[in-house]
Amino acid sequence: MNATQTPLDHALFEAVETYRARNPRSAALLAEAEKSLPGGNTRSVLFHGPFPLSMARGAGCRVWDADGHEYIDALGEFTAGLYGHSHPVIMGAIQEALAGGINLSSHTAREGLLAHEIQRRFPSMELMRFANSGTEANLLALAAAKAHTGRSKVVVFDGAYHGGVLTFAGGGSPMNVPHDFVLARYNDADGVRALVTAHGADIAAILVEPMLGAGGCIAGEPAFLQALRDLADDCGALLVFDEVMTSRLSFGGRQALLAIRPDLTTAGKYLGGGMSFGVFGGRRDVMERFDPRRPDALAHAGTFNNNVLTMAAGHAGLTQVLTAEVVQALNQRGEQLRARFNAVLAGHGVDMAFTGTGSLMALHATAAPVHSPADLQGTDGRAKDLVFFGLLEEGVFMARRGLIALSLPVGDAECDALVAALDAVVARQRNVLPARA
Repeated sequence: MNATQTPLDHALFEAVETYRARNPRSAALLAEAEKSLPGGNTRSVLFHGPFPLSMARGAGCRVWDADGHEYIDALGEFTAGLYGHSHPVIMGAIQEALAGGINLSSHTAREGLLAHEIQRRFPSMELMRFANSGTEANLLALAAAKAHTGRSKVVVFDGAYHGGVLTFAGGGSPMNVPHDFVLARYNDADGVRALVTAHGADIAAILVEPMLGAGGCIAGEPAFLQALRDLADDCGALLVFDEVMTSRLSFGGRQALLAIRPDLTTAGKYLGGGMSFGVFGGRRDVMERFDPRRPDALAHAGTFNNNVLTMAAGHAGLTQVLTAEVVQALNQRGEQLRARFNAVLAGHGVDMAFTGTGSLMALHATAAPVHSPADLQGTDGRAKDLVFFGLLEEGVFMARRGLIALSLPVGDAECDALVAALDAVVARQRNVLPARA
């Protein structure tokens, strides 16, 4: 260790070198992909230094990488993999759809069936349209809000993520679409109220995640989200709930838990049964503008909006697997696991903690209350990295940023193993991780 390195730097260096040595095949596969993909990557969130793992296969709640290591999959495809890998009901539905032809160039019975099932869960979606991702769903919802209101401004929140071209970590991204955004602080109702006072006549939509997902699984406080509902009503804007991640937190998403009815809802992820999917929907008077029989219809095309594989997989999962009882049990399991994780961290005196709701959680390098991403400024990302690499060595696969999303196959034995793995890593590194005051 040189004079400028801290013990944490040294521990992280050793963890990274162990990772390199354990995963030569993943490194080689990335180098090969670099010949035709920038950085060997076509999905930015998956990349991390020194190189990301390349997974070869998955089954249930486990994955195996290219070097043959087995992991409990605690990432769950960034919340989309709720059913786990190769669920027999989903596989059966896809195989049946394949037998009938993949691209039928037409309406089928399937899109109506899936829409009806989603509507049963989210009655605020009086009418809806399908897309291919949560990103598309949010883009289309904003377009609908602007068309309906005739206004131009969109209130969004620092740290929010609504898709690859609607990301607001650090305030924004050069890749964002050029809407006229008004940036607010999450869980700060008074701050939003001031912005509405200043811009209300021009605000088309208030777009919010009921819990920040990529922003760190920071739950929106009920009073804050209700204030957004009231402020949207007061200024004539549409309240848009991005439930792409949070829709899994109850049978009807977080809006059902809070008894708040948004004007528009966006979702996707697991609702397509693990296939590419997005959906936006809401008030009839807003969504009926997409009725192609109208002379003033809003156009919304998309070759794969109603592709038979997604329609089949999504409908099968929702009608044959994901009952209200199953959803509730999964989220209760997540609440219990997060409490156990935090007990491990507290027991070792480490200044780290998991935040989240239900089956979604994220690790932070602070045990202090976190109400918005601003509360995480100044925390030490190296501590999270050290835990991440340590958990990989213990056979736990999660996002490097700290996200965990449980899937249905994760049972009691897996939860026990996850807790034991965290305990082993923290016990090994407690002297270099940040200590509680």
